[in-house]
Amino acid sequence: MMRMPRYLLSRLIEVVEGFGTGLILLGQTLFWLFRPPFRARLFVQQMEFIGAGSTFIVLLTGLFTGMVFAVQTIQTFRLFNAETLVGSVVALALMRELAPVLTALMVTGRVGSAIATELGTMRVTEQIDALSTMAVHPVQYLVVPRVVAAVIMLPVLTAFCDLVGIGGAYYVSVHLMGVDGGMFLDKIQMYADRWDVVSGLIKAAVFGLILTLVACHKGLNATGGARGVGQATTRTVVLSSILILVVDYFLTLLLYR
Repeated sequence: MMRMPRYLLSRLIEVVEGFGTGLILLGQTLFWLFRPPFRARLFVQQMEFIGAGSTFIVLLTGLFTGMVFAVQTIQTFRLFNAETLVGSVVALALMRELAPVLTALMVTGRVGSAIATELGTMRVTEQIDALSTMAVHPVQYLVVPRVVAAVIMLPVLTAFCDLVGIGGAYYVSVHLMGVDGGMFLDKIQMYADRWDVVSGLIKAAVFGLILTLVACHKGLNATGGARGVGQATTRTVVLSSILILVVDYFLTLLLYR
């Protein structure tokens, strides 16, 4: 019984320390973002890795999310003779919540784990120390390009997810479930506006910042050889996913008041 308070206190201290070091990393990233040299090649490489490399999985996720959401919505709305509202409901759900959150979670699983593994391997093999020896700041060289690329590419991937998800919902609703196509599109134009799209893209940019900061933080602080790198990768995916869901709640309260 005496060990339990000590364990809880140690976990609390660990959380506070992690939050503090994460804020320090964010501050360093903002500081080095505007300091030369600007290595454009690194930014392009990371945008290709995060954006183009994740396009297929994001499109596949958006397509089947829209399709299954349309099926479930139609089956429910038919109880109230409100099938014509399917288009607006699916579009609003995708643009506001589902597309940015699912895109961020998919990118976390693919990109966040890869970043943590790469930086963690560099840390345990002393490659990061070698960068410092050559007067290259690790944050400027390793963190800034990844953070900027994620903040730029996550909204782009989310927009693709919106389009594909609504397209999949349209196909299922009109061609498979018998909903009038004109009413489907008309209700989207009636109830969805520009802010619904923009707010979802804002969320995606914030999620991109979160997942890359967590991945870089865990990778740069990895210790203990291959086992430590594996633990850093696992913690990156778990912590990023939790933070995305938690921050999504507060962003929703902020953006839709």
